[in-house]
Amino acid sequence: MNTSRAGRPRVRESRHPDRTPRQEILDAAAALFGESGFAATSTRAIAERVGIRQASLYYYFPGKDEILLELLEASVRPTLDLVDTIRAGARGPAAALYALAVRDVGTLRAGPLGVATLYMAPEVRQAPAFATFREHRGQLAAVYAQLAAAAAPPAHPVGADVLGSACLHVVEMVTTLPSRPTLAAEIAHACLALAGVGGPEAEAAARAGEELLAALAPGAG
Repeated sequence: MNTSRAGRPRVRESRHPDRTPRQEILDAAAALFGESGFAATSTRAIAERVGIRQASLYYYFPGKDEILLELLEASVRPTLDLVDTIRAGARGPAAALYALAVRDVGTLRAGPLGVATLYMAPEVRQAPAFATFREHRGQLAAVYAQLAAAAAPPAHPVGADVLGSACLHVVEMVTTLPSRPTLAAEIAHACLALAGVGGPEAEAAARAGEELLAALAPGAG
């Protein structure tokens, strides 16, 4: 018996018995936020999409701000938590930039893909409830800026802040593109190209970045 559901009778049986009620709420909210917008989505609508009572939703989340914040944080924190490890293990800034982009693509694809489309929503950009997310996304952009600027040739005409923002937006573009096995590598190569790293240097950085990612994979070593 799944004790995580005990004491919380559902309006209907779950369509996804492999997901916890908390995960189902996050999935349903992400879909509804993408379909109707954050402001127009009520906790009642989220609960109905999951098949639970509205009161049961409040057992897991105080409100929809907290639901969206968890979705947003899950789209940046796993990558941000690996920044120091990637920097320490990479053979140069270009390899670190490549590895960061590949891992960031994986982070975004691990969650609901529509979450990244909410980054520019007025509430996310301005409301105090999402200040933590804005800070963390800004930190991630700063890391991209530092790595891209360090990897770029001395005569590169683009400033570090522009490079960082460009890399971040290119990575976040993954949510709008059809999936294919090479997509993460293509996006990482695009970040290298933005920094002016191409040809054999880019190929060497990609190999080193892939080796680093393999070493970071669970069970490696």
